[in-house]
Amino acid sequence: MPSFVGYMRRIRRHLRRGADKLDASQPEFTLRSVLSGLLIGCLLCFTNLYFGLQTGWISMMSLQSALIGFLLSRFFPVPISPQENVVLQTVAVATGTMPLAAGFVGILPALGLLDEERDGTPPLNLSWIAAVGWSCAVAYFGVFLSPPLRKQVIIEEELAFPSGTATAQLISVLHRIPPPETSTKRRRGYRQLDTEETIDEEPVIEASAETAETPIEVEDTEIATQEGWDALIWSFSASGVMTLAAYFFPVVFSIPLFGNALAKEWLWTFTPSLSYIGQGIIMGFPTTLSMSLGMLVGWGILSPIATHAGWAQGPVGDMATGARGWILWVSLAIMCADSLVSLLPVVWEVLYLKLWLGGAKTDDGTEQDHEGKESETEDRLVPMRWVTWGLGASVVLGTVLVWLVFGNEGIKPWATLLGFVMGGVLSIFGVRALGETDLNPVSGLGKISQLFFAWIQPGNIVANIIAGGVAEAGAQQAGDLMQDLKTGHLVRASPRAQFFGQLIGSTLSIIVTTTAYTLYNRAYQIPGPSFPAPTAYVWLGLARLLRDGQLPEHCGEFMMGFAALFAAVAALKAYSVRRGARFAKWIPSGVAFAIGFLNTPSFSLARLIGGIIEHVYYTRLGRDRGGIRLIIIASGFVLGEGVVSIISLVLRTFGVGVASCWGCGHGMCGGCPA
Repeated sequence: MPSFVGYMRRIRRHLRRGADKLDASQPEFTLRSVLSGLLIGCLLCFTNLYFGLQTGWISMMSLQSALIGFLLSRFFPVPISPQENVVLQTVAVATGTMPLAAGFVGILPALGLLDEERDGTPPLNLSWIAAVGWSCAVAYFGVFLSPPLRKQVIIEEELAFPSGTATAQLISVLHRIPPPETSTKRRRGYRQLDTEETIDEEPVIEASAETAETPIEVEDTEIATQEGWDALIWSFSASGVMTLAAYFFPVVFSIPLFGNALAKEWLWTFTPSLSYIGQGIIMGFPTTLSMSLGMLVGWGILSPIATHAGWAQGPVGDMATGARGWILWVSLAIMCADSLVSLLPVVWEVLYLKLWLGGAKTDDGTEQDHEGKESETEDRLVPMRWVTWGLGASVVLGTVLVWLVFGNEGIKPWATLLGFVMGGVLSIFGVRALGETDLNPVSGLGKISQLFFAWIQPGNIVANIIAGGVAEAGAQQAGDLMQDLKTGHLVRASPRAQFFGQLIGSTLSIIVTTTAYTLYNRAYQIPGPSFPAPTAYVWLGLARLLRDGQLPEHCGEFMMGFAALFAAVAALKAYSVRRGARFAKWIPSGVAFAIGFLNTPSFSLARLIGGIIEHVYYTRLGRDRGGIRLIIIASGFVLGEGVVSIISLVLRTFGVGVASCWGCGHGMCGGCPA
């Protein structure tokens, strides 16, 4: 603590605008930036947990955090500096993404789905203190892994990290400073972010999503003050009011599209949620289009085929015997094929170009000179001794905590230790893929870890899920934090300040996330009608498949066919992205396509509306003239439902039910009897 307090006193410094030398007259790591980041992060934490349990979707919201932080700073006597805003959004992201990093939207619900007769172990529902222990076990490994990865992928290789670059561009607009220099970054496959549209980060199962297309008109600063604040308030309020209306009158969020009979039998309803429309705006039209194509194929073609052919004999919505469980396997095959093929170029670079040839080379075959690329002074960097001790302590502490929570019957300590090691290796691949394509393929990385642990500890489903979660947590967290470090590098914020912000945000989020999940679990059935937690079935389903090798009838043929198709699509997309082709973002995303299978049509349709709004708005006005007003409105929509859902949670906890079940004859309204 003495070193931390001392640093708090020393780190009040800032960069002279447009200069390379530091100016100590401006603040950077301050109490107000940390507290504001924690406030925004807590709201994001509840929001991400809410939407993650519903659809498996988690958003980093780094760009939105910087924007909301700037709007909040208008109430401060002295506006925050650009570097304070970087620290603020770093704290917010670290706090808000813990539902994913600690597996609250996938791993823990999957353990609760265990069946003693089928799996040999009863369901594992962790108590509050046990969930805190599990969270502490996986919360810090990725944070300590980030500094050495930063040196490699941001300083030496100068990877793009489009979402982090987009956030830096937005911060430069809001604070009226010269835009960050990105056009000088040259390497194979890099696209000039100041002259071309970047690829939106794709909606990965249990992954963060961030828009990478950021308008950079200086006039937007005026919009982002009073007009921006007004837009955020009314969009937040509208989404919140609609959420409360849907709680008391559930049909508001469960409108039958083709009549009650078709809605009840085939689950075709529409949820006109402003938050999902806002997510669609943030995701962008190409991604929502891929998701909607998956919805049409999964729910409009494969689901009826499987049902009428007798391959899925249970109710359509049943994840075990119905068509929803049948198409889940096809979705899993698509995700694995897409993620693994997307990783191949990265694996080639790391294993062959880096390790075998001994270093990165330029296009003419000469070694790159990495000397002197680090622009930060030693007192602003994270010392390697901190990294070494932190990694060691986080691994040892994590192994012990996992053993205390799950015991030897759950997972052996050596397997947990191996999970951390594998998480470090997978983080290298995931971070590099994220830096080049804005896609962190954690769904594929998680499946790789499950495959590995099925080999070294066969037959143990609990160990397979837990060890896979440990490995995925490190890769996911390191990737999210690397986007923030890219933003800090471009705006010249202190990496050490961001490191402290990450630690603070992750620590608080352990308590916030665990408490929120415990409350949701008491008030609702998870998985259940209101919170189906689709990614839990993905984790458990693959673990069972690796143990038993049994698939639903005729499912294997469709899995192989769709896997081959989307392996080819992923290869084409990866090649197009590396070549800088403008049409690359219109090539369907396999992971987004697969999400359309996992979620019922209601969620995908609402997101498609948001994607269409985003496309039409910026097509008519242009990205420069369109500005950031639409991003502000979308952020308000998303936060409105996520925050007001806390009120719904309290009402449900105290036994306050719905006011009317009128219109809910299809039996798909949350809170109403089926």
